[in-house]
Amino acid sequence: MTETFVVIGGDAAGMSAASKARREDRDREILVFEKGDWVSYAACGMPYYVKGDVDSLDELVQVTPEAFRTERDIDLLTNHEVVGIDPVGQTVTVSADDNRFEQPYDQLLVATGARAIEPPFAGMDLDGVFTIHDMDEADAIHTYVTETDPKTAAIVGGGYVGIEMAEALAGRGLDIHLFEMLPHVLQPFGESVATVVEDHLRERDVELHLDTPVAGFDGEETVASVDLDSGTVPADIVIVGVGVEPNVELAEDAGIETGETGAIATDEYGRTNYETVFAAGDCAEATNVVTGEADHVPLALTANRAGRAIGQTVTGTPTEVGEIAGTAIVKAFDLGAARTGILDETRARDAGFDPISVEITAPTRAHYYPGAEELTVTLVADRESERVLGASVVGPEGVKRIDTIVAGLHAGLTVSEVENLDLAYAPPFSPVWDPIATAAKVLAGSLEDAA
Repeated sequence: MTETFVVIGGDAAGMSAASKARREDRDREILVFEKGDWVSYAACGMPYYVKGDVDSLDELVQVTPEAFRTERDIDLLTNHEVVGIDPVGQTVTVSADDNRFEQPYDQLLVATGARAIEPPFAGMDLDGVFTIHDMDEADAIHTYVTETDPKTAAIVGGGYVGIEMAEALAGRGLDIHLFEMLPHVLQPFGESVATVVEDHLRERDVELHLDTPVAGFDGEETVASVDLDSGTVPADIVIVGVGVEPNVELAEDAGIETGETGAIATDEYGRTNYETVFAAGDCAEATNVVTGEADHVPLALTANRAGRAIGQTVTGTPTEVGEIAGTAIVKAFDLGAARTGILDETRARDAGFDPISVEITAPTRAHYYPGAEELTVTLVADRESERVLGASVVGPEGVKRIDTIVAGLHAGLTVSEVENLDLAYAPPFSPVWDPIATAAKVLAGSLEDAA
């Protein structure tokens, strides 16, 4: 009898799973239910569409719905919302065009993603106040900027979205105010990265309001200002980017368990507390490679990898979804910043480590070769085992070097082992001692001194 694989959600995890399952099993029935119009799109590209670097939203679509249907033989149903899951009877209830029907499944993937957090600010419903986490929101911002010609933008939140949208709207000629309730932007990257980024944002005329909680927004029908405890700041458009939360309500209503992070709890194969139900992507937890504990870091590669693995598992080849290191990279005008692993000393101690760290600044190329820039590297290790725990890098070029540390985290390398990696060298690309190796060399010396 032909088995049926049902997927809830048509973006990274869902479509990766469906595509891999089809490649592995040409006969299996595969149905994907997506409640909206868009599938398989590059959400990370949305700020660049708002900025104008990307001409149309369609360019962000990786594979069109029609291509999934005709070329990959996947039964993709857009504008079909799954409103209920019966994990015992192995059915889902689907709503479309005011009709409801039940769809049986043999295996189910919950890939419902996440949504932008909407803080309880007064004025969130004013025209000109936006969050940005999906294609329709990106399109609405693009249209609003094009049609209303705002002069001043307020960005609430100094994380990835806030930094990228500050650049995007500055690129459209707007004056930018960025509000962050914490002392620094990019909190997960650490203070050394944050201060470099903040200085660069100020150089690009972004007015930073750090350690500044927002109380709400004011205006009659359209936003006119940001309200603070200390007064108001004029704003013609507001982007609220204070984080995301996983879409888990559908799963919770069905008795599918969530973990301490608030996302759906899964095992190493992406399986939930029900044998035939899997979860992946922004709605699901993953295992942190450094701590071995459940973590929730909603990023694109995590979703794609997990979906692909589940597609193999459901077709008969059990495949682990893989661990995560919390790796992230962001562009801030002419600067790049990246991080991976555990940087926060409190978190490291809570995980049972005794952290020690160094910060170095080194050139990205041989000192005599034109175009060399300064790269600041922070490297963190455990004092007893000397195992590398995490790193951050910031500079005008070369921040993809973070991937060296990512590989080290997955391999469980010590500081000395990173120091002795046979990294590539040629003057246009690196000094003889790459900045990552230099940081490891300095940290190895600190460990020797501390012994």
